[in-house]
Amino acid sequence: MAPGLITASTRILQIKIELGEVRPHVWRRVLVPDAMTLNGLHDVIQQAMGWTDSHLHEFEIDAQRFAPPDEDNDEEVLDSTTATLGLVAGQNSDLSYLYDFGDGWSHTLIVEAVLAPEPGGRYPRCLAGARPCPPEDVGGPHGYGEFLAALRDPDHPGHEELTAWAEGFDPGSFDLAIADKRLEELAWINSA
Repeated sequence: MAPGLITASTRILQIKIELGEVRPHVWRRVLVPDAMTLNGLHDVIQQAMGWTDSHLHEFEIDAQRFAPPDEDNDEEVLDSTTATLGLVAGQNSDLSYLYDFGDGWSHTLIVEAVLAPEPGGRYPRCLAGARPCPPEDVGGPHGYGEFLAALRDPDHPGHEELTAWAEGFDPGSFDLAIADKRLEELAWINSA
């Protein structure tokens, strides 16, 4: 995605992203420009959460679905590459984001605040979060629960195999610096 331009008229949305049906909660708090498209927000979610962008996705806002153009999309799906956040979301807006239609990773996004850009500030940014996103292809929320149970229990029949597959996955760890660093490649130019 080509970066955009932060101007004096740009508003910054503070958005909390929470992964649904997963306990303990996995979440991020990000700052994004309101002129960003939903497709750009998809990139932010992927980087901030730690997903690999290997699957399809869509947004739902006020019963309207948004996804990238595709000949398989039905006519009722709107184009996420042209819909900007400022046009579809404002303070206290609730958005849904579904990633990986097979595993069904549902995210709730809440616009917590609308802010003026900070002079010299970099957007998007990750301000806070908790826990890593589950490994890709673990089987959705239900599979992730079973995966965590196997990791915790050395007597579980799948413990050794899943521990090796997980390659050191720690369900309690979250590194804010790493999450924010991944967003640098998406940075908009600040002219404000």
